[in-house]
Amino acid sequence: MSMLQAILFVVAFYFMFTVLGTRNMAIRGDFLIYLVTGIFLYLTHIKALTAVMGAEGPTSAMMLHAPMNTIVAIVSSALSTLYIQTLSLFVIMLGIHTIFDGLVIHDWSGVIFMYLLAWATGCAVGLIFMNLKPWFPDVIGIVQSIYTRANMIASGKMFVANALPAMMIPWFSWNPLFHLIDQARGFAFNNYFPHHTNWHYPIYFTIALVMLGLMGDFYTRKRVSASWTAGR
Repeated sequence: MSMLQAILFVVAFYFMFTVLGTRNMAIRGDFLIYLVTGIFLYLTHIKALTAVMGAEGPTSAMMLHAPMNTIVAIVSSALSTLYIQTLSLFVIMLGIHTIFDGLVIHDWSGVIFMYLLAWATGCAVGLIFMNLKPWFPDVIGIVQSIYTRANMIASGKMFVANALPAMMIPWFSWNPLFHLIDQARGFAFNNYFPHHTNWHYPIYFTIALVMLGLMGDFYTRKRVSASWTAGR
C-alpha cells in the first residue's frame, strides 16, 4: 500500500503539472526526479509522524510487561516506517530507472541524507504530538490533521524555492521539510543551487523537539492513570 500510494502521488502530480503546463517552471533536468524528491520526502515525513504518534503509550496494556517501555514502542514504530518507505523508494526508483531513461543524480549521499532527515523530523514532531495526545486527545487529532494537510503546500514539493518572491519566503522557512526538499533538489541536480534554505536548521529542529519529547514522555509516564482510557 505504501508503494501504491507513492506511485499514485507521482502519477497524479505528473499529470497535474503536465495539464497545467507548469513543467517548464521546474528545475532543468529529469522531471521525475524533481517529483520524487518532493513527494517521497513529504510521505516519509508524514508517515514517520503518524507512526510515532500512534505508538503504544503509557496507558497501553503492553506497558504492563516489565521489559517494555514507551521508548521501545516509539523506536520500533519509527524504524518500521523507515524500512517500509526505503523499500518503496528503491522499488519505485528501480522502476523509473528501468522503464524510463537511466536516473542521473548528482549527489546520491546528499539526497539520502535529506531523506533520513525528513524521517527524523517527522519522528520528532510525532513524539511531541504523542506526548500531548493523552492530555488533549481531540485537539491534537485536529492539529495533526491540519499539519498534514498544510504540508501539502508548506513543504514546497509543488514548487521551486528559488522561484518564490522574497516576501513569501518567511511563510515557508519555518518548516524543516521545506528546507529538506529544497536541499535534496540541490543535491539531486547539478544546476540547482538553493539560496533560501539550509540543512542545518532541520537538524537543530529535530534535536530540540526530541529533547522536549523525551521530557514530555518522562512527565507523562510519571502521571499516567488507567482512567485516561476508561470509557474509550
